[in-house]
Amino acid sequence: MTELNAKTRLCGLIGNPVSHSVSPLIHNQLSRMLGINMAYVTFPVEEQDVEAAVKGAFALNILGLNVTVPHKQSVIPYLADIDAIAKAVGAVNTLVHTENGYKGYNTDITGFHRSLMDEHIAIEGEQVILLGAGGASRAIAFLLGREGAKTVYLLNRSVKNAEDIAQAVKSYIGRDVIVPMALMEYRNLPNERYLCIQTTSVGLHPHDNDVVIDDESFYKRVHTGVDIIYNPYETRFMKEVKKAKGKAVNGMKMLLWQGVAAYELWNNVSVSKEQAQAVYELMKRKLG
Repeated sequence: MTELNAKTRLCGLIGNPVSHSVSPLIHNQLSRMLGINMAYVTFPVEEQDVEAAVKGAFALNILGLNVTVPHKQSVIPYLADIDAIAKAVGAVNTLVHTENGYKGYNTDITGFHRSLMDEHIAIEGEQVILLGAGGASRAIAFLLGREGAKTVYLLNRSVKNAEDIAQAVKSYIGRDVIVPMALMEYRNLPNERYLCIQTTSVGLHPHDNDVVIDDESFYKRVHTGVDIIYNPYETRFMKEVKKAKGKAVNGMKMLLWQGVAAYELWNNVSVSKEQAQAVYELMKRKLG
């Protein structure tokens, strides 16, 4: 972020709550590094005020917005356009100013994909276990289907939610790739080695010792575990994967790369891997 003046463009985050967000650190640091006159702030927005927030931001010529819970679906009716995969997923987290209104994108998908590539974790041909069937799981399920995962076993307490995601992904990519299962059916999984992605809030600080599946035999079948939680930095899920000699990573790079993808959309720039890594080191210091 350069010196604020009359030409400074504004971006921000809408959601509730937003005071804990590290997104301002990501975007303002990128602006400093790239010499772009943009500032990024947070806007707490109540559910009943989403329409007014989106229309008001456009009227104020705000360059772009990130959207976090609980508004990733509720902003959609107030957009001028929506990216194809964001429309299929049914959730957006980034709004880009256009002539007629905001266009919605889902950079959670882009961010998760870039984070996997950063860690040299492949999707194509993989047998995958996906834990949870919330909004993050839905976006990741679309990515896994699009990028050629062999089979994705989607485990969730509510099988109905898993079935809904499976059908939506099938409609989008044209093949059955998601197998919806009840969480406790993990014992019935084929005897394979899996990429396992943990998308629930179980294990989020301060509940650091919680885990979705508390069975060490499960983790012996996981060659790589990805937890989208980043606080704590090493979750109980990650510890169990490592104890079973698997590779484990957290969600901080997903957070980084979804932010980078949004920044690139707003400013029509490319952020280098070295610049992103410098921001990542700042994030780690910020989050302890």
